[in-house]
This record gives sequence, structure tokens and C-alpha cells, in this order.
Amino acid sequence: MGHTSVSFRQEVRELNRSISLSEIVSALSFAIELTDGAMSGHALRSCLLGMRIAEEAGLTPEEKSSLYYALLLKDIGNEEMVGLRCDRGASIVGKLGMGGLAADTVGYLEEHWDGSGYPHHARGRNIPRLARVGAIAQHLDMFSIGRSTEIAIETMKEWSGSWFDPELVDAALALDLRDELWTHCRATDHHETTRAVVLDLDPRKSQQLEEDQIDKVCEAFAEVVDAKSNFTFRHSRGVAELARGIAQNLNLSPDRVRLVWRAALLHDLGKLSISNKILDKKTKLTEAEWKAVRRHPGLTRKILEQIESFREIAIVAGEHHEKLDGSGYPNQLTASDLSMESRIIAVADVYGALSEDRPYRNGLTFGEILPILNSLAGRKLDQDCIRALMTYLSQHRPQDIDPEVSADGQLARFCA
Repeated sequence: MGHTSVSFRQEVRELNRSISLSEIVSALSFAIELTDGAMSGHALRSCLLGMRIAEEAGLTPEEKSSLYYALLLKDIGNEEMVGLRCDRGASIVGKLGMGGLAADTVGYLEEHWDGSGYPHHARGRNIPRLARVGAIAQHLDMFSIGRSTEIAIETMKEWSGSWFDPELVDAALALDLRDELWTHCRATDHHETTRAVVLDLDPRKSQQLEEDQIDKVCEAFAEVVDAKSNFTFRHSRGVAELARGIAQNLNLSPDRVRLVWRAALLHDLGKLSISNKILDKKTKLTEAEWKAVRRHPGLTRKILEQIESFREIAIVAGEHHEKLDGSGYPNQLTASDLSMESRIIAVADVYGALSEDRPYRNGLTFGEILPILNSLAGRKLDQDCIRALMTYLSQHRPQDIDPEVSADGQLARFCA
């Protein structure tokens, strides 16, 4: 289990360490690959293959920079329909400020040279060149998994001129003949080795992210998580807003408020591993299904710990289902293990979950939620955090509070 949020010592916090976009994106691409049917390490290997083909084909530095991030994030749309995935992925890449070239690469990645692809049915050189490189790169990885690199190469040659740009196929073949194509990007290669090589290729590795840029990346990935199910629409963003409000009302310092904000945005990353058949189920979950659900906080932590500067965020985010009395999961931690930051997110998450629609019930009103929180206060959830939540809601979201609750003094008594 390692550190808890309390045992994570002040001297090992690294909130001020510089961080590159690729360090965050390459780790979070692992989260995307937790979704149903995804292939572990696919984005990293596709990126490495694509960058080598791009170099061989003489792409410009600007093109290679855009291609790099597009391939790491190419599956970020995560919908089952190819067209929706491409369009949504392109939109998110655009929001991350990666430019039009990167967005177009993701948006046209499933197009074919002969016009038979999706979603635009573009043909030949009307397909952006970076998307043509990316199409070959992802094909090579997908067709080498469980087969061989030789089969991947042969099918690429067979589809040259139909699916793939013949000139770019020739570039890939030249690399393969020189034995310079597959190093560190076979499915059997160690994930961390491949990731290290990919990070070393980062065209912007000397450009460290500003704090606001890091926030935007966290917000974009919260959007990806929330899009997995109609019943979690805006959940991560909603929990983050509540958590930030609680933290501010508890007078946490600005850097701690920002940590809470990021951890809350990313707290459900591990849910990408849960099948929608479970997330959208209207009846009681089986024990096996509950076991899958209870794994998600640990997966969130595992994903975020790949980012050195996010070590504390990883721990705090991974504790959002722990309870003060040890009845939570995944590690049955108790009050002495749980920092104020973790307690804040736990309260925000419970309120968010109760107020939102779920497959098995409609969202509860404030008047219905208040007695539930009252029953949990001091036993499972932190009393001060709940008081701070009530203060935040009264000040910033009074429309959520039932008039009758305010009229009969329930809220005042609770916060007293």
C-alpha cells in the first residue's frame, strides 16, 4: 500500500517540481487503455512507431510535435462509434491547446487512402499527412500483438494504396529493413522501457508546464472519465468544485486548495476500467461486480503515481472511498491515516453521488441528503468538512437547498 495521505511526509512532497506535458499525458494515456477492449501500451508503442516513420519521411519539427501528442491521446474519445470517437478526441486535444494539426490528426485517424474510412470519407492527400502516419503506426502495433511484426508488415504492404499512403508505407519498410522500426515497441517489451524512450522523444521536453496548463490537462481527463457513462456526466468536475469550496472554507492554503482540486478532478480515473454493463446496471450488483468497482481507487492511484510530481495527488485521490471508521475501501484506512485533503474529497464525492441520477434511482434532493450526511458525520465522514460543504452550498448554490429545510432550521442546527 505504501504511504497514506497522513504518512506522506512534507519533505517528500514535490509540488513545485517542473513537469512536462508528455510526462502527464503518457501516464494518463494508460488510463484511457483501461477501457473495455483497449490494448495496454498501445498508445506508447504507436507513438514510437509513428515518430520513427515521421522522421524517415522528413516531417517538419512542428509536424512531429503535433504527431507526438496526437498519437499519445488518439483514443481519448473512447466512444464505441469510430466517428464519435474521432470527433470527440479531436475536440479534447484542441482544448488541451495542442493546436489544429494535432486535433486534425486524431479526427482523421480512421480515414483510408482510397476514401473508404470514417468519419469524413476523405481520400488520398485530402487526409492530413499526420493522420496518414498515425494510421500506419497504430496498424503496425495492433497487427503485431499476438501475431508477429512480420505479419504486421505484410498486411501493411498489402493495404498500401488502399488503406495507407504508399509513400509512408515505403518509409516504414525502409526502417524495417534497417532493423530500426521495432526497437522498444513490441508488445512484449517492458512498459516502463517503452515509456522512457517515448518521453525522451518529447519535442517539448524543455518546455515545462505552467500551473494553469496542468489544471487544463486534469480538467480534460476528468471530462474523459465523466463521458464514460451518462450517469456520471460532470461528476468529476462537480466533485472538484465542491471540494475546492470546502477547502477554501476550511482556510487551506492556495497550494493545498489546488492539490484538492486536481485530486478531485482525477479521483475516478480508475473507473475507466469498469465495464459500462456494471456502471449502468439498474439492479443490484453481484459480489464480482462490486469487487470490480472497489478496485477503481487503487487503479487511480497506480495511474497517477507514474507522474512524479503527482505522488501526493495520487495518494489523496486513491483514498476518496476510505472512511474514518475503517469501513471504506480499498485499504480500510482509519481517521489517523486520512489527511484533511482526503477527507474533503470523500465528503464532496458522497454529496455529488447522492445528488446525481444513477441507473437505479433519481438524484436525491438536499432535504433527503442532509439526514444521510448527518448520520455519517464524525463516524464515517469528517464533521468539519460537512459543515464547510453546507457553508459553501448556502453561499454559492442556494438554489440547491430546499426552502423547507432552511425554514425549519435543519441546516442551521446541522452546522451549529
